[in-house]
Amino acid sequence: MKGFYLKPKFFDTIRGYSGQQCVKDIIAGIIVAVIALPLSIALAIASGVEPACGIYTAIAAGFIVSFLGGSTVQIAGPTAAFATIVAGIVATQGMNGLFVATILAGIMLVLMGVFKLGALIKYIPYTITTGFTAGIAVTILIGQIKDFLGLSYAEGVKPVETIEKIEANIESMSTFSWQALLVGAVCLLILIVYPKFEKRVPPSLIAVFVGALMVKFIPGLDDGVNTIGELYDIPMGLPKLDFSGIDFSFANIKALLPDAFTIAILAAIESLLSCVVADNMVNSRHNSNAELVAQGAGNIASVLFGGIPATGAIARTAANAKNGGRTPVAGMVHAIVLLLVVLFLMPFAGLIPMPTIAAILFMVAYNMSEWKRFVRVVKTAPATDIAVMVVTFGLTVAFDLVIAIEVGLVMAFVFFMKRMSDETKITGWKSIDRDNDPDSIELRAVPDHVKVFEIEGPLFFGSADKIPEIIADEDTEYIILRMRGVTALDSTAMNALEAFHAKCRDNGTALILSHVHEQPYKIMKKAGFVDAVGEDFFCAHIDDALKLASKTG
Repeated sequence: MKGFYLKPKFFDTIRGYSGQQCVKDIIAGIIVAVIALPLSIALAIASGVEPACGIYTAIAAGFIVSFLGGSTVQIAGPTAAFATIVAGIVATQGMNGLFVATILAGIMLVLMGVFKLGALIKYIPYTITTGFTAGIAVTILIGQIKDFLGLSYAEGVKPVETIEKIEANIESMSTFSWQALLVGAVCLLILIVYPKFEKRVPPSLIAVFVGALMVKFIPGLDDGVNTIGELYDIPMGLPKLDFSGIDFSFANIKALLPDAFTIAILAAIESLLSCVVADNMVNSRHNSNAELVAQGAGNIASVLFGGIPATGAIARTAANAKNGGRTPVAGMVHAIVLLLVVLFLMPFAGLIPMPTIAAILFMVAYNMSEWKRFVRVVKTAPATDIAVMVVTFGLTVAFDLVIAIEVGLVMAFVFFMKRMSDETKITGWKSIDRDNDPDSIELRAVPDHVKVFEIEGPLFFGSADKIPEIIADEDTEYIILRMRGVTALDSTAMNALEAFHAKCRDNGTALILSHVHEQPYKIMKKAGFVDAVGEDFFCAHIDDALKLASKTG
């Protein structure tokens, strides 16, 4: 398998695997499983399926993605990003329709990896992912108001779209339960305040215990609060599967292709974004194509095991890395622990109050929204980027993710072409031999403690991934970015530059930029990047930059 481009990271990390690392991976896997348990149940309910389906997903997809994946610490399972999509498919096509759509999505993901399409995900602009992520967060929050307030819909009322849910909530406000609100508010307070004092035990687990105890022992609360066990069947043991009603006819496949495509694209985006976060945390480099194949296999395994669509879960992946997990063994342990819960402890999940689930999902939606990033883009990005993000956000909330991504991509590419057209000029000039270019870096002495990198061409969402590839050794005190060839900069590239500057700062390396053109400088100034780097570290010419870097060393 040496040199195979789809080689799973498991086989790289298992060589020289130590007992000490094994212990760390087991501990991290157990901690992640404890975090994943209530989240998986909550996300399944938000997706309109049985609570156990969420845990089945974390078991099957979690194990397969860790074993076959291209990341050392990725944790896969049900995520908030899929909740509204899955709920919509289940409401219109049923569980059999979801089964077929997920199988098709899994095949698409495998083919994307086999044909080395992992790198194409970079062409999804930062503003689109920010917009639809915030939009999904809003839809999740609105969808949980019913259980948080203990509302009861009229018979036959089963809203699917976000606008329909808002209308149903308003119409059923007379059924409000103060008991449900009390339990939900206490659990929400725990989720907000508890992490400020204690980080070792997941706050969602504490909220689940407190909520269940309140309903069980405080007189009068059980009358106005529904629990999971009162609304859903909580089976113990392995799922009982029945594939007899599955329709793989051409007509059904054709009808479900748009949903399958949405699942595949979102799974690819979310999982690879999670891999990037993980790389920065554990100083590794993921294999995007192997990850896509693993995500495809994981999604197929998930529905075959009674689960729902899955992808890389950024929060659980981060928890894995923070708790010492460094190999795929941790993710496999997390899946095994959840399997043991299904086999021996599952009925206890029936005691969890629905307002507690709503409170957990409120926090999931809040953390997922990354509203500070959304507001920051509105304040600092070019008007065209803001328009793409806001429109994507609005369409995600009002309609669905498919329409939002399609319209967002069209807008992004139209604006990009206009921006490139505006920045490209044709002028008459005398031909210059680049080997004798008077501004060539080869004609200048560069000190050993200085590294110079020249960026040529516009920096936008399709080329922003080149910035993290800039590397320097431990002795480097200054990095000079020569930007005379960069005539345009967008918010995705600006975000990458900020991340690169933070990395330089953490490594004790100063960043100097030379010959920054007007448009990129305006974006940097508006984003606060000029102030963060320091105006003195923006030089008009490479000679000035080298002179500044030569003052030390």
